[in-house]
Amino acid sequence: MATEHVIIGGGPGGMNAIETIRGYDADASITLISDEPAYSRMALPYYISGNIPVDQVNTGDDDYFGRLGVKTRFGVSVSEVNPHASMLTLSDGSMVPFDNLLIATGSSAQKLNIPGADGDGVHNLWTVADAEKTVDALGSDAEVAFIGAGFIGFIILNAMHKRGARLKVIELEGQVLPRMLDAQGASLVGSWLESQGVEVHTGVSVQAIDHGHDGVKTLQLSDGSSTRADVVIVATGIKANIGFLDGSGIETNEGVLVNNRCQTNVANVYAAGDVAEGPDLSTGSQAVHAIQPTAVDHGRIAGANMAGQDVEYPGSLLMNILDVCGLQCASFGDWSGEGDVTEVINANRPVYRKLIWDGSTITGAIMLGPADDVAMLNDMGMIKGLIQAKTDLGAWKQHIQANPTDIRRPYVATKTAEKMLALTSLGKPSEHRSYQHAQDAGKDRSAHQVFVDSTG
Repeated sequence: MATEHVIIGGGPGGMNAIETIRGYDADASITLISDEPAYSRMALPYYISGNIPVDQVNTGDDDYFGRLGVKTRFGVSVSEVNPHASMLTLSDGSMVPFDNLLIATGSSAQKLNIPGADGDGVHNLWTVADAEKTVDALGSDAEVAFIGAGFIGFIILNAMHKRGARLKVIELEGQVLPRMLDAQGASLVGSWLESQGVEVHTGVSVQAIDHGHDGVKTLQLSDGSSTRADVVIVATGIKANIGFLDGSGIETNEGVLVNNRCQTNVANVYAAGDVAEGPDLSTGSQAVHAIQPTAVDHGRIAGANMAGQDVEYPGSLLMNILDVCGLQCASFGDWSGEGDVTEVINANRPVYRKLIWDGSTITGAIMLGPADDVAMLNDMGMIKGLIQAKTDLGAWKQHIQANPTDIRRPYVATKTAEKMLALTSLGKPSEHRSYQHAQDAGKDRSAHQVFVDSTG
């Protein structure tokens, strides 16, 4: 009798698990349950910027699922999980049994709890529906205010910048990108944004959003000042979708706790992606990364183990890479950790490179530079590889400290590329469309291209 695999969620974690399971078992029964169609959230900025139509954000259609022999239940959510009975209860009241279950329900945007936050023209911009509403609201010369200056907000900000919108950023922390960059890097990004015409407010919060009769919003700030916008984007963070697991016995913290097999405390239940709290490669602790490369890792590891393989992995590398109005920004690993530091700063370009060392191993890095600097983009991939492979650079450490822009020679000499392929989930890069889709759609060199390039 065929094994019943049930996947909850059609993001990169769920989709990579489906392809991995099918690759190992041609006869297994696979059911995908999702309240949304399967699509790449990382492709939404390309739709917002006008590079692609909305239908190109999809990563799986009827033909795709038919070829893989996957049964789909779209437009419904899971309201209850009963691991003891191996049974799901769906929002429409129906029941779905499983032999193996993957929880890949992703995350949701946090709502802003202030007066006016639920009015017209205020968007969270996390789903396809959010993106369509936002595009419909944008005029030819719209003034757009972002509440929150984190990674997610800046992905959308860059898309809005390409549309010619007038942009404003309001961040509660004392710097932009507080969970991605140190103070030096954030200062350079803030200055760069201002040089590109973006109005930057840090260290202040939005107390209320007043809606005028003309559709213009006035944002009242905590320092007593105010600023106006036609459209407001709320990007104050995300949270894992774990509420439906209450009472199930499946252990959760910030996300669903999983081991290095992406397995929960219930033997036949796995988790992947933004909803999963799994091993962090750099720190060894549990973490919710909420980034696409980690979701791909999780999906492939979980899928292999669900299909009867015995696959473990050392954890995923925390990494963030984005284009901020033509300035490429990246951080890898434990960039805020202690240790020897190698730094290069040129505020005029601007260029910033910071490497954190543990002995002769690079454990974290921050990099900034022009988005059209191909050499720097290549270095990003190699530095990411050195960190992920935990390469002992030996005498090459002194070379890098003296020549921090010469990364290629140490990378090649230490055979890090070969180590990286072995470390890639299942020993080979993912082939699923959700992983390549964002950069293919926009035809830009993006965060995920750097990731793929550096793993061969």
